[in-house]
Amino acid sequence: MSLFVTLAADILVAVLLAATIVSSLRLSRRIGQLKGDEVALRQTIGDLMVATGTAERAIAGLRAAIDEADRTLNARLEAAGARAAELTEQVEAGETVVARIGAIVAQMRAVPARQEPASVVPAAPEPALRRTEPASPNGERLGAAAAAALAMSERALARVRARAA
Repeated sequence: MSLFVTLAADILVAVLLAATIVSSLRLSRRIGQLKGDEVALRQTIGDLMVATGTAERAIAGLRAAIDEADRTLNARLEAAGARAAELTEQVEAGETVVARIGAIVAQMRAVPARQEPASVVPAAPEPALRRTEPASPNGERLGAAAAAALAMSERALARVRARAA
C-alpha cells in the first residue's frame, strides 16, 4: 500500500501543480491586461492634464478679453453720455434761438407797412392783395434773414429729434 499511497500523492501533486500553472497563466494574462490598461490610463491622464492646462490658459485669455471689453464699453458709455448732454444743451440753445427768431419775426410782422409814393410803385390791379413792406430799408433783409434762420433752426431741430428717436 505504500506504493499506492505514494502514487496517489504524486498524482495529487501533479494535478495541483497543473491547476497552479493554469491559474498562474490566467493571472499573468490579467496582469498583462491591467498593465496595458494602466498605460492607457496614464496616457488618458496625461491628455487630461494637457487639456486642463489649455483650458486654464483659454479661461485666462477670455477673462482678459472680457475685462478689456468692459473697460471699452464703459468708456464708450461715458462718451455717449457726454455727447447726449452736449446734444441736450445744443437742442435747448437751438430752441432758445428759434424762440428769439420767432419773436423777431413776430415783431417784424407787427411793424406797420410803409407808404410808398405813387410815382415809384406802379399801380397794382388789386391793391388789397398787395404785400405790406417793412418800415425800414433793412427791414426786408432782416425779415428774409429771420425767416431763413427760423427755417434752418426748425430743420436742425427736426434732425436732432429724429436722431434722438
